Amino acid sequence: MSNNLDIYCITDKKLEYLEKLPYKLGAVGQDIFNQKYIMSNNLENIYHKEKNYSELTFQYWYWKNQLKYNKKEWIGFCQKRRFWINPSVNIDTVNENNFINNLLLNIDDKYNEYESIICNSIKVSGVKKIKLLKRGWKNILKDPSIFFNKKKQSILLHFDMHHGFRNLERAINLLNQKDRSDFYEYVKNRDFFNPNIMFIAKPQILNKWFDNLFPWLEECEKIFGFENLKGYDTTRLYAYLAERYLSFWFKKYTKYLEFPYYTLSIGRDGRAV
Repeated sequence: MSNNLDIYCITDKKLEYLEKLPYKLGAVGQDIFNQKYIMSNNLENIYHKEKNYSELTFQYWYWKNQLKYNKKEWIGFCQKRRFWINPSVNIDTVNENNFINNLLLNIDDKYNEYESIICNSIKVSGVKKIKLLKRGWKNILKDPSIFFNKKKQSILLHFDMHHGFRNLERAINLLNQKDRSDFYEYVKNRDFFNPNIMFIAKPQILNKWFDNLFPWLEECEKIFGFENLKGYDTTRLYAYLAERYLSFWFKKYTKYLEFPYYTLSIGRDGRAV
């Protein structure tokens, strides 16, 4: 099978184990990178937003400067700690010693009818009651049944608890009309989403996705700004918003698949452990 896939692994640190991967490396952040990394602080870019946009910084740069030149059938993105795994592999057998041998390198021809690939979904319901009381008390005051009914422990509740109460709802109100109501119903009624801002798609789909995503985030900047985004909860707010929207958008507008991914543990020194 000929190579029909380009995957860009985005990192904010220069890491030796990444340099051994058969992926292209996209650099963001303030580390000092060598020539093995593709920089995203030149040409048309949003590098000054990296602290709040994270890996979206490179994706924006790629969209504006490189997408039209890429002739591969499929283009994808992953992160310094999370990697696409071949779907024919049992994910439970993948570990830090063999994950490189099980990386996704090509898209099998049997998937040609599909347009995109997103990560296997994760559940957000079943939250411990002590955490609900600590982080979701405002939601419980509005609807006490949340405390007892797992079906109401939705994407929206999870976002409220971890990334600012009503921040997702405020952002959704800035979406285009064709998605606003559908996306709100999606996050209000589902307790799972497809994480990590990782996706693989055909070039024309990528262009449509970015053309929807980044104008929306620019509108969100008008109400959230940058200066008041602090700590784990909100520093990367725009990345968290994109992550939830991605799960909805690719399912609404593309014929998609879900593929497994592996998360590598990294120590404080930046080495795999």
